[in-house]
Amino acid sequence: MEKRKAAIRFQRRRTLRLTVEEDARITRQAATAGISVSEYMRRLFFGGRPIIARADDQTIRELRRLGGLLKHHFDVVRRTKSTDTLTELDAALRAIRRTIEALSERR
Repeated sequence: MEKRKAAIRFQRRRTLRLTVEEDARITRQAATAGISVSEYMRRLFFGGRPIIARADDQTIRELRRLGGLLKHHFDVVRRTKSTDTLTELDAALRAIRRTIEALSERR
């Protein structure tokens, strides 16, 4: 049944000549986005839904989780007044925040 739907939806085929490096790059980018090469190329050509790598979403969730844990430790250290550790935690929290912002902008 799935092939029949695809046959109805996609009635034409086009050939695109690529170098080995270009083909590898497109294949790698489609895999990173978690979609087929055909779907990846359609989105690039026709400006469909944005291509967002699944890894970016997972990375952002993990960074937010780590940021939350770091913030908790930050509060504990602040209460105990350990200034050396406080400076290190502050730097780590800022780095996580910058990474999340950079990943969010790429979307």
